[in-house]
Amino acid sequence: MSDDESRASAREMAARSLASGDDTGWFEALYSAAAEGRAIVPWADLAANPDLVERVRPGSGSAVVVGCGLGDDAEYLASLGWKVTAFDVSPSAVEQARARFGGSSVDYVVADLLAPPAGWAFDLVVEIYTVQVLTAGARRAAIANTAALVAPGGTLLVIARARADDESEGLMPWPLTRGEMESFADGGLRPVTIADFLDGEDPPVRRWHGEFRRD
Repeated sequence: MSDDESRASAREMAARSLASGDDTGWFEALYSAAAEGRAIVPWADLAANPDLVERVRPGSGSAVVVGCGLGDDAEYLASLGWKVTAFDVSPSAVEQARARFGGSSVDYVVADLLAPPAGWAFDLVVEIYTVQVLTAGARRAAIANTAALVAPGGTLLVIARARADDESEGLMPWPLTRGEMESFADGGLRPVTIADFLDGEDPPVRRWHGEFRRD
């Protein structure tokens, strides 16, 4: 299956799920199909996100990876010394991450960003590409709940596709506007950096890098 075909398949799954009123059910459909060899997760590169690798630093505090997928970003953070929790709404994704990294120090958990466990708070929160595949109220809730995971003195790192306010959303994944990036700060976080950049893909894709802190 080509990259274009895998993206088209994921979009069809998302469209069916959204049409039925389920904002996130298609993640499990996609990851379970991938586990059975019937689909490919288009964003699963089986390597840590290069923009995360460029920006994150070693640490010894607690960290969480939002929408961890198959676990590569979580494992990279753990290799830098962070005590990592990684969660995904898809049980199949979590099961595959655990299987790929047997004996890992990462705590892989099935959890829903739209209704996260009470009391979670982390020194480092990493959100990469999760919010951009959600829409409307689910997107707003995901942004607010992601920000709420940041402990006092903690940091939130966000990487997402970017678009201008007057630019079409296009096909899923739906890029974030600057206003949406800025809204990560609405829950009491302080913006440190909100910058757009062109990544190393061919052709390059415009993306956001955001860093926020809770003082």
